[in-house]
Amino acid sequence: MLARKVITLLLYEATADLPVTHGKVRTPLTEADAISMDREVVAIPVLRSGLGILGPVLELLPRVSVGYIGLERDEQTAVARIYYQKLPKMAGKVPLLLDPMLATGGSAAQALDMIKEAGGRDPRMICVVAAPEGVKVLAERHPEVQIYAAALDEGLNDRAFIVPGLGDFGDRLFGTGS
Repeated sequence: MLARKVITLLLYEATADLPVTHGKVRTPLTEADAISMDREVVAIPVLRSGLGILGPVLELLPRVSVGYIGLERDEQTAVARIYYQKLPKMAGKVPLLLDPMLATGGSAAQALDMIKEAGGRDPRMICVVAAPEGVKVLAERHPEVQIYAAALDEGLNDRAFIVPGLGDFGDRLFGTGS
């Protein structure tokens, strides 16, 4: 899937500044140089579409723990309600918020509030497509958060959907849309 490749590239960028240690590992034949990350990562997908970003994180990063935040968008108001939260211990770890679409910014801001309340520091947001409105909301409510997006689209339509956007990422990923 092309989305997996895009997400992997975003992950490289989102973790490029994390501190590393140079060392050695033993192979079956000899010792070899190795690099390991000094900080662990907590991957936090926003259910359910964020699950589509989780696979590449688990493949790319060692020692990753996973938390979950369930947010459901009310199609009439475009405001999300929280229905589930399960976060691991965050101390000393880098939280990666995984949500493929950053539209109004409301869900992302709510999720970042929860991550911070749980002790998360230096969070990063990884999304496939962002709208300027969502970027603005995060800049106002969580200015320290770095956003890694593959595309910054034109904006939101009157129903708060990203234009041109991708449609409902979760529906497309899981084959549940119309």
